[in-house]
Amino acid sequence: MHVSNTSHAPVQYGTPSAFDGPGWPHLAPRSIYTSVAVLMGIVVFSASFVNGLVIVVSIRYKKLRSPLNYILVNLAVADLLVTFFGSTISFSNNINGFFVLGKTVCKFEGFMVSLTGIVGLWSLAILAFERYIVICKPMGDFRFHHKHAAMGCAFTWIWSLLWTVPPMLGWSSYVPEGLRTSCGPNWYTGGSNNNSYILTLFITCFIIPLSLILFSYTNLLMTLRAVAAQQKESETTQRAEREVTRMVIAMVMAFLICWLPYSTFAMVVATNKDIHIQPTLASLPSYFSKTATVYNPIIYIFMNKQVRALTSLTPTLLFAFHAGLGIVHIAPALEVYYLQCNAYYKIMNDVEKVNRELLFPLSRN
Repeated sequence: MHVSNTSHAPVQYGTPSAFDGPGWPHLAPRSIYTSVAVLMGIVVFSASFVNGLVIVVSIRYKKLRSPLNYILVNLAVADLLVTFFGSTISFSNNINGFFVLGKTVCKFEGFMVSLTGIVGLWSLAILAFERYIVICKPMGDFRFHHKHAAMGCAFTWIWSLLWTVPPMLGWSSYVPEGLRTSCGPNWYTGGSNNNSYILTLFITCFIIPLSLILFSYTNLLMTLRAVAAQQKESETTQRAEREVTRMVIAMVMAFLICWLPYSTFAMVVATNKDIHIQPTLASLPSYFSKTATVYNPIIYIFMNKQVRALTSLTPTLLFAFHAGLGIVHIAPALEVYYLQCNAYYKIMNDVEKVNRELLFPLSRN
């Protein structure tokens, strides 16, 4: 259980630097590097396909470009960039056993993966908050329009830039991490400069978005349960409540699986400068976050019977997503308007006499 602060050292105990030669067998067996390369190869292929399809289909079909879908496209773009700048480079480096592209690319990769990763992270938080605004109506009759959706997307990029540019300017740095085949914020070295940055990043890019997600989905579920309690005779409403609850749990768990390991490792190492962590173990958090580029689309889009059914109708509409969590209206007479997907995306007209809006996963037949 040893490797600490070897990220920058040219040679330490016979181990080549991250940029000079393979880390095997010094840091880990070659089989570990090969296994990681295979994993990253699978991630690159899968994430490129699913996220690319989301973007292409959203561009092609105007009906999919509703305000509430902007943030999902933003998430797909961020995940695609993480795949290109992170997983692809990691795949190449693990085949060779070290960071073959040099220090400059290491810093750039660390910056781009952090930037786009945090954009994706905050996209999930904005997604939750937007649905809270639309469903729970904390601002009364506020209408969520395209400009509001665009502002939400812009916020994710501006906020992420605010916290990922500083390491390029001297507040901490981007260095090789774990097996030294990928780069990220320096949570190894310690010192007030690095520790203050890691703590700030932990609060602004993990604690705050997680709190926003929990707040939004808690209120959403409370609203849904209140309506379900008034409509006890409706099996449709009761089933919708159960399905939304499962969806919310899946969303929160996915967020935690992706970001809790990385955040926890960063804080533990940053606050315990003498701790020694085995390189393979130290690499796991970054790989957890990279695999999210595959399961994010699955959770937010594929957990939907209607969308899955489209594979037998129009494959290019596979990601026609008022999915994940879609919006329908429930009137006193329990009139529920379903999305009809065939050769095009058709949305039933809204009814002005609705007394509540509910968030349904549209996963019932």
